[in-house]
Amino acid sequence: MVGLKRFMVLALMVLGSACADPVSDAFRFGLASAPANLDPRFATDAASARINRLLYDRLVDFNDAFEPVPALANWEQLSPTHYRFHLKTHERPFHDGTLLTANDVKATYDFILNADNASPHRASLTVVDRVAIGDETIVDFFLKRPEPLFPAYLVIGIVPAHLIAANHPLHEHPVGSGPFSFQARPDETQLHLLRVRDQQRVEFITVPDPTVRALKLMAGEIDMLQNDLPPELVGYLERDRMVRVQRKSGTNFSYLGFSFEDAVTRQAFVRRAIAHAINRQEIIEYVLDGAARPAQSLLPPEHWAGAQDLDPITYEPERAQALLRQAGYSREHPAKIVYKTSSDPFRIRLATILQRQLQDVGIDVDLRSYDWGTFYGDVKAGRFQMYSLSWVGIHTPDIFDYVFHSQSIPPHGANRGRFRSTLADEFIDHAQEAPDLETKQRWYVQLQHHLADALPYVPLWYEDHIFIARREIEGFTMAHDGHYDGLIHVRRSSPDAL
Repeated sequence: MVGLKRFMVLALMVLGSACADPVSDAFRFGLASAPANLDPRFATDAASARINRLLYDRLVDFNDAFEPVPALANWEQLSPTHYRFHLKTHERPFHDGTLLTANDVKATYDFILNADNASPHRASLTVVDRVAIGDETIVDFFLKRPEPLFPAYLVIGIVPAHLIAANHPLHEHPVGSGPFSFQARPDETQLHLLRVRDQQRVEFITVPDPTVRALKLMAGEIDMLQNDLPPELVGYLERDRMVRVQRKSGTNFSYLGFSFEDAVTRQAFVRRAIAHAINRQEIIEYVLDGAARPAQSLLPPEHWAGAQDLDPITYEPERAQALLRQAGYSREHPAKIVYKTSSDPFRIRLATILQRQLQDVGIDVDLRSYDWGTFYGDVKAGRFQMYSLSWVGIHTPDIFDYVFHSQSIPPHGANRGRFRSTLADEFIDHAQEAPDLETKQRWYVQLQHHLADALPYVPLWYEDHIFIARREIEGFTMAHDGHYDGLIHVRRSSPDAL
């Protein structure tokens, strides 16, 4: 820690000449990676999802119990296959001054449902037969089959119909109706938004290196950041009187993913060996500084559809070695796996620890790190044997269909490992067709038990959320899924209050 402290002090001296303009009243939020897409019809990465929540309103949102609640609209179920939504349009006009109406909702969802447009969100909405409008405030969704969970699927930001018709580049110049409007994107590392109610500017600044990001916070070049810092930096910042640190238990699911088209990782014995070779508890305690909890499934056990009775994945290196021998591998002829991760230093550190633990049981791991764009592009394209990543902001169990159904192989979903299981498909289909939530829950629990056996993913942990801000920043409320809605109410205290 002494070495870290000396480095931080020296680096702060270097940064001092580049300190932010003290007269600027903008809030500066540090990001580890830039949002990949500011069009909610296409965005899938975490940074985009969190920022798009600020730019665009959605019909439905979730409470802390993962239950759907009204956002832009209230709804009523007129029949098992007919939902009617009543818009509260007076609350949210679009940022270009036009009024958000039922036509915009229909245009947004019609676009996503059109297979020619290749929206990654189409897979979760295949239950929709058609969308109709009554008047400016009424939208009717007609379904192909009963779906009691349907309102929970309508969480995509609404975009203006006239801009869809004009092929407006929403990714480059987003126009929504959310609490923040787009101001500028000077370059790929900066994004400027305005808070609609008071025209307060918020600048998102991408700083991939976590140490530099922490230094910029200490130097006043950024005001706040969330997550993506190694524990030793968090601990160092907790002792700095100029910043505040908040923590909240999270639901972001970290995992190892595999290619089922690869001769090595498609073998169940190999994936099971990997699962038992990893000492999760040791990593959580000593590397993550206790800021996580072990995961057994994509959904946390407190979710209404979560499986609470899954057996924990135990650390058993001897069992891992026996499984590898059953797969035909030995120390002389080890299983060889290329393991891809991002170039974030802490993610590389975690991957290096996993690499060592796998090598200890006889797996030859070639660790390769890439910038975020290259890494995420490879994952989406299926160019991997094994990778580590996290799913963030999961609310509904339809994620299982999107990630594990054999019909969800890209571009139709996010089954990027090409996992194919007739039994998994049957469980998912039965759950989707179930007439009530209780029946759905039973099918999803059975599915999670099957996935725990098949291991298309090796679950790692749910990481806590950590928000760090300069002392004068107040009013930011953390969310269980890590979204940035706290910026709606964030404020800067007066110097006299510090």
